[in-house]
Amino acid sequence: MLAGAAFDLAVSVRASAPMVSLGYGKFVRADRVYALVPLEGAQRGDGRRTLVYVDGIEQPLVASRSEAAIVGDLASSLELEGPRGRRGTARAPGQEALF
Repeated sequence: MLAGAAFDLAVSVRASAPMVSLGYGKFVRADRVYALVPLEGAQRGDGRRTLVYVDGIEQPLVASRSEAAIVGDLASSLELEGPRGRRGTARAPGQEALF
């Protein structure tokens, strides 16, 4: 019976979305992030670089990483990444380009 429980755990771990680091030990599921807002001016500083809006959490989380770094990790985790160094190349499957 223990082998069955271990198998169920292994299957559920593989089925869940990858985690993305927000810095300072904070992680969120990649498929739950729906908005990133860079902090500017007086709002920014002491580990405060980006507000991360996550589905299911009312208040945004404060990330110590830049929005560009988080977006790169999200794209990579969700397999949407285009060639390195080219912005705007990541597209969801079946989604047409706007420009």
